[in-house]
Amino acid sequence: MKSRIAITALNTISALGSNPEEIWRHYQNSQTHIQKKLINGETQFVASIPDDLQTQLQSIRTENTQYQHLDASVINAMWVARQAIEQAKWENDRQFGVFLGSSRGATQQLETYHRTFLDGGTVSPHTSPTTTLGNLASSVARDLKATGPSTSLSVTCSTSLHAILNAVAWLRSGMETRFLAGGSEAALTSFTLHQMQALKIYAKDDAEYPCRALDLTKTYNSMVLGEAAGVACLDINPEAIAIAYIDEVGYATDDAFTSTGMSEAAICFQKSMRMAIKDTDPSEIDVIVMHAPGTIKGDLYEWQAIQQVFPHDMPLCTTNKWKIGHTLGASGILSLQMAVLMLQHQHFIPVPYIPATTPRKHIRKILVNAVGFGGNAVSILLSR
Repeated sequence: MKSRIAITALNTISALGSNPEEIWRHYQNSQTHIQKKLINGETQFVASIPDDLQTQLQSIRTENTQYQHLDASVINAMWVARQAIEQAKWENDRQFGVFLGSSRGATQQLETYHRTFLDGGTVSPHTSPTTTLGNLASSVARDLKATGPSTSLSVTCSTSLHAILNAVAWLRSGMETRFLAGGSEAALTSFTLHQMQALKIYAKDDAEYPCRALDLTKTYNSMVLGEAAGVACLDINPEAIAIAYIDEVGYATDDAFTSTGMSEAAICFQKSMRMAIKDTDPSEIDVIVMHAPGTIKGDLYEWQAIQQVFPHDMPLCTTNKWKIGHTLGASGILSLQMAVLMLQHQHFIPVPYIPATTPRKHIRKILVNAVGFGGNAVSILLSR
């Protein structure tokens, strides 16, 4: 087995808030944080960051005149990154790298600048520098005064786990000893929502749970978008104080020419999961945090892939998208946090409308999955 990577801090901001204790309390109840919200004159199902936290996020813009032009995805990433390095006690040593990603990028700023151009034919000088993808990691790295490499990436909905994947590769190569990695998404715009609706995958049913992620009996698609940001501090030093460990990672790309890029057999998931657990007895894996976006095919194909990989001892399966929506490029890091919390508290977080399963006495290892358009799957194996 290769060197384990210590997760020394993991911070997020989402519809559940930003405080880890508060987030855990929210996970203990069966209430969804998906709500109806008026967006550009239309009522939409979304899972948005609470208003009180939005106010605090906006205060960052007052610190520097350049911050006033940054997209919300960058501001949100700054917020969680500052909290993470404080928790990891990295404030006095800024030698670390930054890997951050987003599926949609600077959505709000790009749409605003484009609308201004269409209306008046003018373009702000801030348009290009603040809407390029590289602005995400570089802005956070500058804000933290990080002296290591900073790289932004976009791999659709598996982006933040790909950021973790890349950081692990760098750490194991010996090119760096510490990395801040994760993702951010602030794409609750009318244009983005209509894109999802055009795919006929968005929730319409005004039920107790608008998103029925992991409900394999549903007869309609029920994906709902959320906004969030999250980062993890990763350290290869064996003496680092960890909240959890990354034992192994797996990755694969499907070769299906479908609208999502994933085959019915979800070959990408089968390969990524097998790669992540190749040196581990499958019976030691107690939980899988599934990607499960709430679509009929997406949920079913991943479930079938899990059955292929675990034909004899099926782990408990769960997801958090019924509660916080699908946060696209940030979804993987939120799933990772959910897994870490379950390891820390030794308590399984179920999906409330799924028949109850017998809980495990101990939660030893958890597998976290993510995939996105293009069939780019990542699986990360965590342990206590």
